[in-house]
Amino acid sequence: MTVEHTERETAPEEAPAPAGPKRRRWLKPVIVFLLIAIPAGYLYISAMQSRNGSGTKQEQAAATGLEEGWPSRLQRRIYEVTVAPYAEDVAHFETNSWKSSSLYLQFTTTRDRLGPWLAEHGLSPSDFEDGDITIDEDEAAQVGWRFGEGHHWTGAVREEDKPKPSLEVVVNLDDPNRPRVFVVSTTTP
Repeated sequence: MTVEHTERETAPEEAPAPAGPKRRRWLKPVIVFLLIAIPAGYLYISAMQSRNGSGTKQEQAAATGLEEGWPSRLQRRIYEVTVAPYAEDVAHFETNSWKSSSLYLQFTTTRDRLGPWLAEHGLSPSDFEDGDITIDEDEAAQVGWRFGEGHHWTGAVREEDKPKPSLEVVVNLDDPNRPRVFVVSTTTP
């Protein structure tokens, strides 16, 4: 009996059982909140950066003007626009936003090459009206174009159903043998 008594005295006392579910009640709502808040915050930040990026790109275009050279093949395919063969003074600029994307293009060509270029884009010289400037002031301002008085302007529009791009074309015929072409091709998803 003595032995049993000593064993009971030397055995450690049992600690009270932890109250598991009561102590961790706050953990589940915190995890759910984080699982929702972190992706939502990321999406919000991404959307704001994307939205602000378009404005920055437009400001940059207005400050630096159009980019010299031909648009890439991908850009020409997306916006369904080409540059007349052997064109000179080619420059372009692209804007993208959630609502629409546009490719601004300008080049100088010859009278003989203008007709085939127009036909390639579903237009003919009869579609153009003297004095008609089809690219509005806001669009022109994005890249520094000025379609002012004292020049021989003519313009036409090719409207398309979404998502095919619509084309606004203005041609400067001050020198009829060397027309200067201005194009805005806009696609909306």
